[in-house]
Amino acid sequence: MPLQNLLSSLPPAGPDEHFQTLLSRSGLRLERIVSHGHASPAGFWYDQDEDEWVMLVQGHAELAFEDGEHLTLSTGDWLLIPAGRRHRVAATGPDTVWLALHLSA
Repeated sequence: MPLQNLLSSLPPAGPDEHFQTLLSRSGLRLERIVSHGHASPAGFWYDQDEDEWVMLVQGHAELAFEDGEHLTLSTGDWLLIPAGRRHRVAATGPDTVWLALHLSA
């Protein structure tokens, strides 16, 4: 696999976030997510069967959880979202880049 850079070739702003799988193995999927002012649709909640570790590589974002918790993320912030914890992207800034590691049980 050739050398690549996580912050190069960012897709332009569009109607949807851009998801790119960087690595996939049994029980593990690593994605780069690029957001340009995106948010989850009103009333939509992610409710995943896998744990998700996310890191904000660049930009800023806000996550909301169904239990009322609200987090503001800055560059370098990361957290583990356990499987089944309903959450949504409340807001993102331009050129926001995430790493998301999905871990199956």
